[in-house]
Amino acid sequence: MRHLPYFCRGEVVKGFGRGSKELGIPTANFSEQVVESFPSDISTGVYYGWACVGNGDVHKMVLSIGWNPFYKNIKKSVETHIIDTFKGDFYGEILSIVILGYIRSEKNFTSLEALISAIQEDIEEAKRQLDLPEHLKLKEDNFFRLPECKPVNH
Repeated sequence: MRHLPYFCRGEVVKGFGRGSKELGIPTANFSEQVVESFPSDISTGVYYGWACVGNGDVHKMVLSIGWNPFYKNIKKSVETHIIDTFKGDFYGEILSIVILGYIRSEKNFTSLEALISAIQEDIEEAKRQLDLPEHLKLKEDNFFRLPECKPVNH
């Protein structure tokens, strides 16, 4: 994937409402327009990187790109799980992400529990990878500093 690291920014929009409610793993979703702007050679699957809401702190993240076969989506989505705890939603805020690496391909699961278990493993792998010195340096990238934005509470 020659496009990594991939830098992307866009407004957080309402997704399918499954991340927090069904999975206990909240996600921030990009609009269809942002999803369609991704390079075509970024494969569907699960990735890791850094994320920042507004001008807040930069956090580790895990990201799903694709159709989520377990849910049989008909539209491609990009869903970011920020590995931190936030007080409430941040719809309408600007989410800045840097995708650094690939964890696994998209796949279907036999149960909701199996899906949740796989996501938890993805989160642990993202944490391990992002602690490596070559990935830590991008946490401080100027890309994460937006002009005239207020920090987001979390």
